[in-house]
Amino acid sequence: MSQFSSIFSQLLTLFSKNDFYRAVYETKAERHSRGFNSWDQFVAMLFCQLGRAHSLREICGGLHTCLGKLKHLGLEKAPSHSTLSYANEHRPYELYERVFFQFLARCRSEAFLKGHKFRFKNKLMSLDATVIDLCLSMYDWAKFRRAKGAIKLHMLLDHAGYLPSFAVITEGKTHEVTIAKKLHFAPGTILVFDKGYNDYTFFSRLSSDGVFFVTRMKSNAVYEVIEEKTVPQNRHVRSDQIIRLTGVDAQDKCQHLLRRVEVWYPEEDRILVFLTNNLKLGATTVAAIYKDRWQIEIFFKALKQNLKIKTFVGTTANAVKTQIWTALIAILVVKYLKLRSTFGWSLSNLIALLRMNLFTYRNLWSWLDTPFEIPVVEPSAIQLELRLR
Repeated sequence: MSQFSSIFSQLLTLFSKNDFYRAVYETKAERHSRGFNSWDQFVAMLFCQLGRAHSLREICGGLHTCLGKLKHLGLEKAPSHSTLSYANEHRPYELYERVFFQFLARCRSEAFLKGHKFRFKNKLMSLDATVIDLCLSMYDWAKFRRAKGAIKLHMLLDHAGYLPSFAVITEGKTHEVTIAKKLHFAPGTILVFDKGYNDYTFFSRLSSDGVFFVTRMKSNAVYEVIEEKTVPQNRHVRSDQIIRLTGVDAQDKCQHLLRRVEVWYPEEDRILVFLTNNLKLGATTVAAIYKDRWQIEIFFKALKQNLKIKTFVGTTANAVKTQIWTALIAILVVKYLKLRSTFGWSLSNLIALLRMNLFTYRNLWSWLDTPFEIPVVEPSAIQLELRLR
């Protein structure tokens, strides 16, 4: 009869121990270790995310109740809540940031990862940020407003598989454009973002680097029309124009010609105006690209609703960032499983059922493809002889 370790144990085999401990060495994560190593902390925090534990005591208690199943996880024993709290507070969160990018590299290298749904071959990426609210009285280091604390998660989403390609955690006051200007993209990439990233110097730099962008145009933007393009029929495109920005200092900040596309949405009875530096794509394609930006909003929603990212088991900056990075690792694992599975999972349903089956002894990959089928138990080749008297 085939034997398997728990599904949680099989999930942990997705992470290379060699790569993990190389990251430990590079970040000096175990410089002050006292018997509780980084792998044990990683297992505990990943259990926090996938098991939806609400406190340090729930994490440690949940692992304690697993008894002999911990051997399959690489743990000798479950930690105490004080030990885990100390590790989250002092062990650098950069370790789990590196583990995230290590696993992301594996996801990108897999052959099953397909491109985006559009016909063009350019890489398509969405850029956005989300605010994670914190109680200022408990997290006094995360000042955002006078009576509110927050940190901000900046994300770059690759539309090939809708996987996060870049993430950084900053103070809540940090503006999205500040982070965006530090990023560099390959020529030909199409970058889509909302009006919060409207910055003419940013537009100019992208255009000079050969990077295309699609965004919403602000209503108070000043411009002159250089050329009127023919609009497609029966596609609700009101206008398609080549423009030059003429506002105050606009010419000094961005000298490139841009394209203004105006589209009417009858179901909402409103007009949206898009701005792009791509002069060749069809007007309806420009509108469809911006609509697909909604995937990064869905990603943030799934992250906040299904993983432990709205409440925290530690109050220091390092503990909070450790929990956020392990949440990002967890959702990356779930996205990886969803891409490999032949079953029509939704992300939330997969996370929920995975949580219920973490310590079930069943082949992970067959469970992913046929989650509701009862596995066949093959009889042992050696059977006891039954004698009737």
